Amino acid sequence: METPCTIEDFDKLAINAGTIVDAQPFPEARKPSLRLWIDFGPEIGVKQSSAQLTVHYRTDRLIGRQVVAVTNFPPRNIAGFRSEVLVLGIPDPDGAVVLLKPDFAVPNGGKMF
Repeated sequence: METPCTIEDFDKLAINAGTIVDAQPFPEARKPSLRLWIDFGPEIGVKQSSAQLTVHYRTDRLIGRQVVAVTNFPPRNIAGFRSEVLVLGIPDPDGAVVLLKPDFAVPNGGKMF
């Protein structure tokens, strides 16, 4: 059973849209992952993320793609890489991550509400 949360809990999250500007393999990570650099616009800037996206996504096809991420979690050090945002996705039936993305182009940094 999921733990209930309030709208006040949800409001604490900064969930923003951004565009992937670079994506690189991350062989040092414990689980198969990619390193992403995501542009969240002038207020937030370009942030880094480690993401387990290797099943459905190739690095060259991620560049230019808009994604949705939590931008106000504390950074984490993953195998020597500073992961600053949590890119959001949902597992497919086999457990591989499928990215969440806007249906239409939105401004980088646009806040989900």
